[in-house]
This record gives sequence, C-alpha cells and structure tokens, in this order.
Amino acid sequence: MQETNHLTLISSITYVFYKILPFSLIFFSWILMYRWRQRNQRGPKKWPIIGATIELLRNYNRMHDWLADYLSESKTISVSLPFTTYTYIADPVNVEHILKVNFSNYPKGELYRSYMDVLLGDGIFNADGEMWKKQRKTASFEFASKNLRDFSTIVFREYATKLSSILCQASIANESIDMQDLFMRMTLDSICKVGFGVEIGTLSPELPDNTFAHAFDTANIIVTLRFVDPLWRIKRFLRVGSEALLEKCIKVVDEFTYDVIRKRKSEIVEAGGNGTRNKGQMKNDILSRFIELGEDPESDFSDDKSLRDVVLNFVIAGRDTTATTLSWFVYMIMTHPHVSAKIYSELKAFEERQAKEEKVTLTSYEADDINSFNKRISQFASLLNYDSLARLPYLHACITETLRLYPAVPQDPKGILEDDVLPDGTKVKTGGLVTYVPYSMGRMVYNWGEDAKSFKPERWFEDGVLRNVSPFKFTAFQAGPRICLGKDSAYLQMKMTLAILCRFFTFTLVPNHPVHYRMMTILSMAHGLKLHVSRCV
Repeated sequence: MQETNHLTLISSITYVFYKILPFSLIFFSWILMYRWRQRNQRGPKKWPIIGATIELLRNYNRMHDWLADYLSESKTISVSLPFTTYTYIADPVNVEHILKVNFSNYPKGELYRSYMDVLLGDGIFNADGEMWKKQRKTASFEFASKNLRDFSTIVFREYATKLSSILCQASIANESIDMQDLFMRMTLDSICKVGFGVEIGTLSPELPDNTFAHAFDTANIIVTLRFVDPLWRIKRFLRVGSEALLEKCIKVVDEFTYDVIRKRKSEIVEAGGNGTRNKGQMKNDILSRFIELGEDPESDFSDDKSLRDVVLNFVIAGRDTTATTLSWFVYMIMTHPHVSAKIYSELKAFEERQAKEEKVTLTSYEADDINSFNKRISQFASLLNYDSLARLPYLHACITETLRLYPAVPQDPKGILEDDVLPDGTKVKTGGLVTYVPYSMGRMVYNWGEDAKSFKPERWFEDGVLRNVSPFKFTAFQAGPRICLGKDSAYLQMKMTLAILCRFFTFTLVPNHPVHYRMMTILSMAHGLKLHVSRCV
C-alpha cells in the first residue's frame, strides 16, 4: 500500500514537471531574449516589469556615483522603474534644452510634486505655472533690494562671529565638533532672521536641541526615498514604516513653521499700534512681503498654509544648500592643505590692504590670549562687506570649485508634458522624468577635461581673472528661467563666514571619521563633519 502511494506521488510530480517545463522554458527564453536586446543599451540593464529597480536599490546609498559611472560612458542614460522611466543627462546641450530652449515642456510636473508635496507644498521649488511665477516675481523683487542685501550682510557677519566664538571655546576645551551641525544652525538662524524677521537662537553657545532641524532632515530623506520606493503610497495609506515616521516629522515641522508665521504676523500688528497695520514700519523680510500680498482675499497667499509652503521652501534654500556647501568646503581645504595655505595668504594680504584703506589700526593679538583673539576677529569681520569680499577672488574660486564637485542639489528632476527628442537624439515620453545631474556633470571629462575629478580652484581663472562658465555646464545654481535667485546672497554668506574661519582657525578631521553623502534632495554628509579646531595667528 505504501509502495503504491509512493509511485502515485512520483507519477504526480512527473506529470506536473512535464506540464510546467514548456512554460518555464518559454519564460526563461523570453528573459534571455529581453536581456539580449539590451546588450548595446546605454545605462543599467532592465528586467521585465521591475526594470532597473534591483540595481538601483543595490546602489541607492551611492546613487550619485552610480549615475556618474554610467554617465562617464554615455552622456544620457535611461533608468526604467515600475510605472515610469527616468532619463538622466550630463551634456550641457541637453541641459540647456530642458532648462531654457523647451522650458515650458519640462515643469516640475505632477509626479515630482506628488513625491515632494507633503514637505514643500506649493512653494517655489515645487510649484509650476502661475503659482511659481507669482512667488518668483515677489522673491526676485526682494533679492534685488539693496536694503535686504545690506541687512543680510549685517546678519551674516553677526552669525559668522557667533560661530567663531563657539569654535574658539571648542579649541580651548580641545573638544571635537560637528562642523556640519554648526553650519546648519548658523544658516537656519540666518534665514529666519533675514527671510522671516524672527530670531530663533539655535547657534547660541549652549547649542540647544533643534527638533525642527532633525524632523526637517528626516522628512527630506524620506520624500527622496519615494522616488525609488514603489510601495510608498501603500505605506502612507496604512501609516506604516517610513511614511508613518514622515507623518510625525511633518507635524514637528509644521508646528515650528506656523509658530514663525504667527510670531511674524503678531509683530507686524504690534508695529502698527492699536491692532492696525503701518506698512511703513514693516520689516523688509521675505515673509512680510508675502503676508502683505495675502491681505488681498484673491491672493494665493491669504492663508497660513500657503505661507507655510513659502517658509519651508526658503528654509531649504537658505539653510540646507549653504550649510552643505560650507561643510564640503572645509573638508576640501582639510584634504588639500596647499589650497588652505593660499586662502590664508590671500586673507592676510586682504586684511592688511583693507585696514590701510579704511585707516584702521590692527590690534596685536596672541592665539592663546582669548580676549585679544576675539577682539581681532571682530575687527577683521568689520572689514568684510559686500564690496570688500569681491577682493577675495581665490576664496571665491575655491567655493565655486567646491560647488562643481559637491553641488548642493546633486540632481534635479523635471516632468515631461509632451513627447520630445533631446538634442542628442534621445526620445523622452510624456509622464516620465528628465533629470540633469550636477554631481555627475562636475566629474565628467567631456565637460571639464582630464582633471575633472580633481579639486583645482585654479581652473576658474583665465589670465589671472575669474572667468565665467555657462550655467548649463556649471549647474550648481540651475539655469534658465528657474536660475537661483539667491546665488549672490549665498556667495555673500559663504565668503563672509569662510573669510573669518580660514583666517583665524585651522581644522583637522577626527581620525577614522567617515565622510560621504546621504541620499536626500540636498548633498549633506551622512555622519556630519567631525573635526578638531585650532586657533592661528
């Protein structure tokens, strides 16, 4: 009986095997043919249905370098994922096509907006059409204002001096510091003061816990993950995993943001007296301008939600991008001491020349005498303004070279309204995304020559004068109609801060501290920038 059952089982298995064998052979033959047709394809190879998802996820934490490897072989590549295809470009001609020549066909788009809406809403980075135009017009007017520029100079100098005091104390205590965290605090305080007219004090000497910054950064990481996570909508619906954490972070972010708005509105009312507005007494910050626009019931900024979106977009513009660039700059000069020495020499010469022209007697100081050291820093800082900083061309070149290799926004996707053909012949389809990749573009030999991957500030000079490069090649500040409005302001703050830091301090990386980026919309360092700081004469 047992032998009969055994034979029956073997017979059943054999029958099933022979039934499925033809289908298995057909399926695997189809897979082989599918892959064979891709043998000459540019970019990562695809699998049926899932596309290049497996390879992308395997390389997600080094995605910018993964793309750079492929783009070094081909100026345009396609990455297929379930439901969409990403086209990545590194050729300046293609970049000019999507950012300028056929600009109207490449908005942010609904797909991008669906990923970023929870964080950026209808703010300038996430908006299209009339909403984008209105915000850009208002912001453009503010950034062109001499009053805002002069006020920014004062604020940037103030916070750079505060930062130097913290570094001085760290050097005395021989404590390591996270430079990226300090830069993030400094730039957050700055954008809140300049952009929103409020003081939040995250750079105070006790370095209070910054729950907003932690929540904002975590939210940024999670919305970036949505670009490659096909299950994010399901997780959001079920409120599980990363989407559950995102919901908690957004609550913290919103609490901070709405508090800023309420505080600014309250100050505006108080400035008017007796509950009325006196526009002549209004501050010249960006938020106040949008609040003023919101007084019109037909305005797109008449409710706090729209103002919330304005605030968060300017936070990511004024805090994250600048702090990230400052962090990579410090890392570059630590790893390239000859560059650091040239910067120091330029700053010493600048100090002497500027003091002579302004008839300022430079006080003597010793690095070990804290009082005289801080006094000299303040004296040096007083020599720094919008015009005098233009006399530091090598410092400017070093910042620009940092941005070439470590652009604050490493890749920037655009939607596709209608089918199009890029200048190199690549066909792109409606509903997909075209992404230009500043991180890769800065490392391409076909863009910058054989030394493209080298940190070489001298490349920005021609006959001893700083040279201009096409914004479609050097894309750190985007180009075309969406070119960054805050470029001059960013350079002003970075040069102000770095002039003080590079003149009076030297930095040493904490042994074995890992330095690499983390995947989010901004190219920040995954583990911060831990270093030791020393005072110098």
